[in-house]
Amino acid sequence: MRQVKGSRIWYAVAALCVVALLAGCSRDPSVRKQKYLESGERYYDKGQYREAAIQFQNAIQVDSKFAEAHYRLAKTAVKLEQWPGASQEFRNTIQIDPNHAAARLDFARMLLSFHAYGPAKEQLDWLTKNQPNNADVYLALAEYQEGANKDLAGAMAALEKGLKLDPNKSETYLSLGIVHVQGQQWAEAETDLKKAVELAPKSVEAVVTLGNFYQTRGRFPEAEQAYRQAIQAAPKDPDPRLSLAGLFMAENKPTEAEEFLRQSKKDFPDNSTGYCMLGNFYIAGNQIDKALTEYASLYRDHGNDPAVRKNYIQLLILKDRLDEAQKLNDEVLKSQPSDLEAQIYKAQIQMHAGKTNDAADTLENVLKNDPDNAIAHYQLGMAFGQMGNNNRAEAELRDAVRLQPAMVEAHRALAEIAIQQKDATMLAQEADQIMALQPAAADGYLWRGMAEIVRKQFSTAEHYISQSIEKDPKNPEAYIQLGNLRVAEGQLGEALKSYLQTLEQDPNSTDGLAGMATVYLAQKQPDKALAAVREHVASNPNNSGFHDLLGDLLRDQKKDLAGAEAEYKRAVDLNKNNVDAQINLGKARKLRGDLDGALQTFLAASHANPKEVSFYLLAGNVYENKEDWEHAKQMYQEALRLEPENPIASNDLAYVMLQQGGNVDVAFTMAQNARRQLPDNPDSADTLGWAFYHKHVYASAIGLFQEAVKKEPDNAVFNYHLGLAYAKNGQAALARQQLERVSKMKPNSSEVEELRRAVAQIKAQS
Repeated sequence: MRQVKGSRIWYAVAALCVVALLAGCSRDPSVRKQKYLESGERYYDKGQYREAAIQFQNAIQVDSKFAEAHYRLAKTAVKLEQWPGASQEFRNTIQIDPNHAAARLDFARMLLSFHAYGPAKEQLDWLTKNQPNNADVYLALAEYQEGANKDLAGAMAALEKGLKLDPNKSETYLSLGIVHVQGQQWAEAETDLKKAVELAPKSVEAVVTLGNFYQTRGRFPEAEQAYRQAIQAAPKDPDPRLSLAGLFMAENKPTEAEEFLRQSKKDFPDNSTGYCMLGNFYIAGNQIDKALTEYASLYRDHGNDPAVRKNYIQLLILKDRLDEAQKLNDEVLKSQPSDLEAQIYKAQIQMHAGKTNDAADTLENVLKNDPDNAIAHYQLGMAFGQMGNNNRAEAELRDAVRLQPAMVEAHRALAEIAIQQKDATMLAQEADQIMALQPAAADGYLWRGMAEIVRKQFSTAEHYISQSIEKDPKNPEAYIQLGNLRVAEGQLGEALKSYLQTLEQDPNSTDGLAGMATVYLAQKQPDKALAAVREHVASNPNNSGFHDLLGDLLRDQKKDLAGAEAEYKRAVDLNKNNVDAQINLGKARKLRGDLDGALQTFLAASHANPKEVSFYLLAGNVYENKEDWEHAKQMYQEALRLEPENPIASNDLAYVMLQQGGNVDVAFTMAQNARRQLPDNPDSADTLGWAFYHKHVYASAIGLFQEAVKKEPDNAVFNYHLGLAYAKNGQAALARQQLERVSKMKPNSSEVEELRRAVAQIKAQS
C-alpha cells in the first residue's frame, strides 16, 4: 500500500512538473512572439487583415526588435491602405535588420506606387548591390526607370536582365508589355501581355492588364472577355469587377455599371474593397448624395472598418454635416488620441466650420509627429490658402507633391494658386501633372490651354481647350476659355459664339455674359452690350452677378453712378457673399463723394465676410481720406493678421505709421517688403520714398517719387511729396515747379501751404 501511495505521489509530482514545464514554455518570450507571428500569418492568408495586424502588434509588444513582425505588420498596413503606418513599419524592419531584402523590396514597390522616387531609389541601390540575382529587383528597377527618368530604354534593359535570370516569369513579361504601351509599340505590347497571361493564366493582374490594353485600344468586347476571365479565375477578388465596371463607364453605360456593382458587392460581405465598391463608384462620379446614403448603410453594417469610417466621415464633412462628422471622429480620437488620420479629419472639420487658425494648429501638430505626412501638408496648404497666405499655401502644397507626387488634388490647388498669381509657367507645369495623372479629366487640358493663351501660343491653346471640351462637352468654363482665346486672336464673332455656348450650358454664367459684353464693347457697341445684359437680368432677376455686371456698364459706359449704385445694392441684397458687388457698391458711393456711405458699406461687408482682406484695405483707404489715421491703422493691421504677407496692407500701414509719427524704422522695413513684392506699383514707390524722406535720405526719396509721378502724373500726393524732397535737398527750381503743379491740382490745400513753406525755407537758407 505504501508503495502504491508513493507511486501516486510520484505521478502527482510528475504531473506538476509537466504543468510547470508547459507554463514555463508559455512564458518564454521567443515562443510567445512566434505564436503571435504564426497566428497573424494565418489571419493574413485568410484576408482578415485587421485581426492579423493585432497579432503582429502583440508579437512586437513581446519583442520590440522582432524584425519579422514589423515586416508582416508593414505588409498588413499596405493591405489596409494605412500608408503612413506601412511606411513606418518598413523603416522599423530595415533599421532592426538592414539585410532584410524582402522588406526593402516591398518598401521600394510601395514608394514607387506613390511616385516617391527618391526614397525608392535608396532601397533599389541597396538591392541591386546586394541582390544582383533577384529577378524581382529588376522589375522594381524598371518601374523606377520608367517613372522617375521617363527612360523606356533603361526600363527595357532592366527587364531584359530580369528575364535572363528567370525566363518564365509572368510579371516580367507583364512589365515589358506596359513599357511597350508607354512607347506606343502596340503589337509588341499585346504579344508580351498575352505571354504574361499564358505563363500565369490565373494571375488576376496579368489578365486585367491585358483587358486594360484592349480597353485603351477601343477593343471593348475583348476587354470584357478578359475581365470576365479574371472574375472567373478569382471570384473572391473584387478588383476584376471594378475593372469591368470601369469598362461599362468607358462605353457610356453608367446605369449598367451601377447595377453590376450593386449586385457584385453582395458577393463580398467580409471584404472591405468589395462591399465598398458601390459607394466608391458614387464618390468617383461625384454623386455625393448617393455616396453618403451608401456609406451610411455601410457604417451601420461595418462600423469598425477604418476604410468605411474614414470615407463616411469625409462625406459628412463634404455635405457640411459637421456635427455628425465630429461626433464620429471624436469617438476615434477618444479611443486612439494619436490617430493621425483622425487628427487630419479634425482639422478638415475645423476648416469647414471657419476655424482656419485652429485647423492650421492641428495640422502642424500632426506634422510634428509625422513630418512626411503628405495629406497633412496638403490640408495645411488648403488652410493657409483660406487664410489668404498663398506663399505658405504653396510651400505646403509643394511638400505634399514632393512626398506624394501622384496627389492630384494638391496639383489642382497649385494650379489655382498659379491662376491667382497669373503665373502661366507654373499653371502649365501643374496642368501637365494633372493630365499625366488623370488623362481622362478635363480640367488639366483646360488649364494648359489657359496658360498658352497668356503665352500667346494660340494654336497650342486651341488644341488643349478642344481636348478639354471633348472630355467634358458640358463644361461651361471650357467655352469661356475658348471665347477668351478668340478675343485674344481678334476673332470677335467666333468669341461671341463661344460665350453664347457658355450661356446655353449655364444660363446663370456671369463669366459667359461678361464675355458677351466684352465682345460688344470691343466692337464699339456699348448699347448692344447694355441691352444684352439687361435682357439676361430680366430673365434671371435673382442672379447677383448679372446685377453687378449691369452696374459696371452703367458706371463705365453711361457714367450713371446712381443707376450703378442701385444695381450693386441689388446684387449685394441677393448675395451677401458677392465680394465684387460689395466692393463696387462702396466704390460707387465713394465716387459720389459719400465717404460715410462707402465706409459703412465696407465695414458691413467685412462683418459678412470676415476673412476677406479687401474690405479692410478699402475701409482703411476711406479712413485715410478722412485723415482718421488711427482707424486706418486698425484696418490695415486686421488685414495683415489675416494675410501676413499681403504687400498692399504692409504698404498702407507703413504710410499711416509715417503720417502718425510712428516708428520710422519699422515703417521703412514694411515699405521695403511691400516694394519687393510690388516693384511696379507707384504707391509702393511713393511709400518707400516717404520712408526715405523721414529718414532724411532725400536723394533716394526723390528717385522713388519721380518714378511714382511718372506713372501717375496727375496724383497730387505724389507731386507734393516730390516737391518736399526737392526742397529738403536744396533743389529750389524743381521744388518751385512742383509747387506750381500741386497748386493747380489742389488749390488752397494744406499740402500747398506746407510745400510753399518748404520752398520759402530754401530761400531763407540761401
